[in-house]
Amino acid sequence: MGLGTLFSASYFRASILFSDPYHFVQRQVLWTVVGLVCAFVVSRIPLQWVANSVPAVVVVSLVLMMLTFVPGIGVRVYGARRWIYVFGSSFQPSEAAKPAIVMYLAYLLSKKQNQLDDPVNSILPPVIVVGVFAGLIHMQNDFSTAFFIVFVSLAVFFIANVRLRYFIALGTMVIPLGIILLLTREHRVNRLLAFLVPDLDPAGSGYQVIASRAALSNGGFWGSGIGLSTRKFGSLPEAHSDFVFAILGEELGFVGVVLVMAIFLAFAYRGYLIAYRARDTFSSLLAFGLTSSILFQALMNLAVVAGLIPATGVPLPFFSSGGSSMLSTLVMCGLLVNVSRASTIEGGDHG
Repeated sequence: MGLGTLFSASYFRASILFSDPYHFVQRQVLWTVVGLVCAFVVSRIPLQWVANSVPAVVVVSLVLMMLTFVPGIGVRVYGARRWIYVFGSSFQPSEAAKPAIVMYLAYLLSKKQNQLDDPVNSILPPVIVVGVFAGLIHMQNDFSTAFFIVFVSLAVFFIANVRLRYFIALGTMVIPLGIILLLTREHRVNRLLAFLVPDLDPAGSGYQVIASRAALSNGGFWGSGIGLSTRKFGSLPEAHSDFVFAILGEELGFVGVVLVMAIFLAFAYRGYLIAYRARDTFSSLLAFGLTSSILFQALMNLAVVAGLIPATGVPLPFFSSGGSSMLSTLVMCGLLVNVSRASTIEGGDHG
């Protein structure tokens, strides 16, 4: 469903840019195959090995993000340094940070369960690491992903039974800082204004919001039909990536929108069930964090397309064009399968 939607949303733009209507979907298929292979591998690795690999994963992820600032390796696109070139292909290191930060928090907080009343030893270290990750991503001019990393981290902190008073303390620091960072860049302010009052600049900053809503409106209840969207012909920017869901809504209508939402909710239900049944704290926190990461991305993207929150640039998992996102998402799915298998095997052994 994701590849079919992507092809429908991307073939016009691919034909214009590359004279090949299959350009985006071919790259997505390639990254999907790579991601499935990686998912299979990580699903078979013993969870203890996964836990032991966390320090190395964190270091590699941090190094990859720092490479975005190295001339000749990091690539600047639309004023943002979010990509590096690897084997002739671009890769977005912040996508690798998503599973890495969840793995790190699950690893550390599972070891600190008996020390949660000592914030210096149990809370401060992960807060610093999350801050470093978020800071590097923000320096890449990617405020949305930095915010996303912090949000998912807070969810993991919460489920790990971190005390409420520490949440309040973190909130008093994070929220004002986030507001300051949001309001200190003109393009972020423009996005916020476009969300609040899109008609103020319908041909500029408000255009995406208006075009996205129009695409959903055109879909009606049953949709215009598969492949029959009109908004993908240049009138909706990023129709193949951040706003691919608008094209799906136009072609499949309200029925298609509900179906996609149901799929993500079913995925989340299964993921949280895996977390609940996990054999130990590390596995439980890992499954919870990975599920939340994929679910929150989906909810943020759907909310942007529906005009419920400002544009974020967060892709729709399994649907939006982007090899880095697909690879990261499938690796997270592989880790979820790993936790599920481990719980099933242990349950069978005890049975």
